[in-house]
Amino acid sequence: MENRHWPELNYSEAKETYQTIHLWSQIVGKIKLGLLPWINHSWHVALLLTPHGLTTGDLPAPGKHFQIDLDFIHHQLRVQTSQGEKREINLASLSVAACYTELLALLKALDIEVTIYPIPSEMKDPTPFPEDEQHATYNPTHATNLHTAMLSASKVFTQFRSEFSGKCSPVHFFWGSYDLAVTRFSGREAPPHPGGIPNLPDWVAREAYSQEVSSCGFWPGSEALPFAAFYSYMYPEPEGFKQASIKPEAGYYTTDLGEFILPYAAVRQAENPEELLLEFLHSTYTVGADLANWDRARLELQLGK
Repeated sequence: MENRHWPELNYSEAKETYQTIHLWSQIVGKIKLGLLPWINHSWHVALLLTPHGLTTGDLPAPGKHFQIDLDFIHHQLRVQTSQGEKREINLASLSVAACYTELLALLKALDIEVTIYPIPSEMKDPTPFPEDEQHATYNPTHATNLHTAMLSASKVFTQFRSEFSGKCSPVHFFWGSYDLAVTRFSGREAPPHPGGIPNLPDWVAREAYSQEVSSCGFWPGSEALPFAAFYSYMYPEPEGFKQASIKPEAGYYTTDLGEFILPYAAVRQAENPEELLLEFLHSTYTVGADLANWDRARLELQLGK
């Protein structure tokens, strides 16, 4: 029986829609970046998952507050303000250039002046937003299925987050790398990150990884990994991590990415997808935390036990 909570995701068929959504989310995310004070590990730039799609959450502007939503149920980009104003842009056939131009013009008409750096982040040789007419594909079914998968993943990630009493990020969507993620921290400083991420200042990566982390998340796929997948990694990576045995059997370590990978297809086809995904998250975290000598007794939380 088809599992409607874990729909099929086919990267080769949906990648043009994914790429367009990725770039739209960068425009929206850069607006958020420009209006909020810096929060540790770039948590202020991330978008949040909603029942309809992705949102900036509350943003301040002179004389009002506002919010930008990407709605993959009604297929709109929506702006709402604290003064009751509401504007929509139809996502169908919306190029990246049109999204950039129309959204900034819409905000200006609402007396919200925003200037953003118009070059996509974390991409090699990107086309500036106002010049990108190439990315304009939006298949509503592909978008809705991806959103449904992220909602199901978020439920499991939130459960996983609840089991940790140390510093832990929210479950949030990073528009640079295009992933839904949650990150645990040991509380110890980490060696400086080498940086080198395309179109991302090295200091941003070094601040993001200034403390030891165990991070997990979900990608819809990319040219480097052409299928939807869950991932888990540690920074710094402890000795023996890549050789460790983990569960479930479908999970494996890829040296190209420096992470453990669990294909989304293995999760959706499991008798109990949530249980299988939690097994992967627990297994990879436990292996890494033990190898790195994290103080697990202090950091972990088991309510009711």
